[in-house]
Amino acid sequence: MSQSPYISLLTTVMGIIPIGIGINAILRPAHALSLFEFERPVAPRDQSLVDSLMIVYGARDIFMGLAISAAGFFGTRKSLGWTLIASSGVAIADGAVCWSHGLGAWNHWGFVPVLAIIGGLLVRQSDSKDGL
Repeated sequence: MSQSPYISLLTTVMGIIPIGIGINAILRPAHALSLFEFERPVAPRDQSLVDSLMIVYGARDIFMGLAISAAGFFGTRKSLGWTLIASSGVAIADGAVCWSHGLGAWNHWGFVPVLAIIGGLLVRQSDSKDGL
């Protein structure tokens, strides 16, 4: 699928974003927490727990970015499409957590239509063209 320059560019951009967010969460957990609009806990023990959870979050985002990149560069349009659609579920979940605390849901939900529409178009296109 990497023969298409547009798909390669799309894959690069859509894969780099979560990888960058994940690296940020691992290296700068307090800053990554601000993307959820949550305040950093005051107690050192709580800070340590939140920092550890941000590393888990970072690893998840890095994996998601690598999965998008792999599907785009080595897979089919259909596999990339379904990977993007699945990634929209992550944005829904992240937004729901923020919404349950009354903060920042749309920082995450704004990605849902982008991921789902592009993913759906790739799946639809692959169904009509049988892959590439």
